[in-house]
Amino acid sequence: MRSHISLVAVLAAATSADSWAQPTGAGPTTATQTVVASDVKRAKVPFAPGERLEYDVRFGAIKVGSAQMEVVGLDNLRGRPAWHTAFWVRGGNFLYRVNDVYESWIDAETLSSLRFVQELEEGGKEVTRRFEIYPERAVFVQTSKKPPLKEEKSVSQPLDDGSFLYFIRTIPLEVGKTYDFDRYFRPDRNPVRIRILRRERIKVPAGTFDAIVVQPVIKTKGIFSENGHAEVWLSDDDRHIMLQLKSKLSFGSLNLYLKSYIPSPNK
Repeated sequence: MRSHISLVAVLAAATSADSWAQPTGAGPTTATQTVVASDVKRAKVPFAPGERLEYDVRFGAIKVGSAQMEVVGLDNLRGRPAWHTAFWVRGGNFLYRVNDVYESWIDAETLSSLRFVQELEEGGKEVTRRFEIYPERAVFVQTSKKPPLKEEKSVSQPLDDGSFLYFIRTIPLEVGKTYDFDRYFRPDRNPVRIRILRRERIKVPAGTFDAIVVQPVIKTKGIFSENGHAEVWLSDDDRHIMLQLKSKLSFGSLNLYLKSYIPSPNK
């Protein structure tokens, strides 16, 4: 059960199948302040604070947990307005429980990652990793690794696991095209390749939707590896919300299905 749930969490965050992690509490980190100014510069995006998506997580036909994606707020991080997003996954059985949180802070003007936090609590064990990302200097620091703190080379306009899915929601998705992005904040994982496969009409617990099916391919081991096969269904409208995710693994099928969508009251 451990590897199944952890893979779901990273998978829904849409970039890496590695398990980076941290101990989790009742909710996302609150060390930043909410931006209240209405005149801050922002890129045009199809999301806003208060948007929340909830998912059933299934391994084959068996429900093993639930997941949730949310735009927590528009924070002030190092003097920049930043979208604060979070992804939770909870599940397991009486022998093994999982409660994971993945958070990203995305520059509201440039859509570059500023901070990436993962919290992982599995089987009673907790591990923590945090990353501060500096797009202006193309470096990042893993602040949870002490001592010493060491700057590592990144890329211009970096994106982390969680921010990649929100970034994809802002671009045109034309069936038959392949998009390559050299924007993952760890350079050796680039490029991230997004194939736009087809259009479909699908039914999930939240309802029936027109969808665009995309296939992410990443230079890493796991579900999104170059030798693997996973598909993500995004709504075929200007929101591009994630409706469904299916993966084919050697030991079975691991899937997410949207069960509720709460739009932002500010959109």
